[in-house]
Amino acid sequence: MASLGLVVVTGRELAQGRSSPPPRLGALPDFTFTRQDGQPWGSKQLHGRPYIANFIFTRCPTVCPVFTQKLARVQEHTAALGPRLQLVSFSVDPAYDTPERLAEYGQKYRADFARWNFLTGDYGQLKNTIVQGFKISMGREPGAAEDDLLSIFHGTHFVLVDGTGEIRGYYDSADPEATERLEADAHRLTADGS
Repeated sequence: MASLGLVVVTGRELAQGRSSPPPRLGALPDFTFTRQDGQPWGSKQLHGRPYIANFIFTRCPTVCPVFTQKLARVQEHTAALGPRLQLVSFSVDPAYDTPERLAEYGQKYRADFARWNFLTGDYGQLKNTIVQGFKISMGREPGAAEDDLLSIFHGTHFVLVDGTGEIRGYYDSADPEATERLEADAHRLTADGS
């Protein structure tokens, strides 16, 4: 009988957990980078709209194509939200990733540029925003040649940010259940106007 009570409490707690908003994990610093169309773009344009961020580079031979394809699926699954939910891919290889290359890359993954933005800019500023702001790893092995693509590293979690610029969750892109939670949380934040 005691175990049945435990199951009921646990079930109720799980149900309540699903309906509670994602936690507040810290505010991002303001940022402005260059979008795939060559325009300055960042916190100011995102203000008031939740967004999902990821971190890629266009000549990545390993995880980026899969990571980007997963964000393309998120784009499809959240299409009903329109531009109220933004998607933002930050380049971790900005010396190579010009706006033109990012535009080609986005087109390859059928990005809706009204919702999905690809950002490049100064390496130091990008690294500071990604590492200090988003708390996501990125960098390059010391002493590596410019064309040593395997020396470039970055995290593979999606980051959900609310309309005030506060991080609301990290979601492992390799975990399909985490991606489902990301989509549900993004819907909730967009519906709440957060």
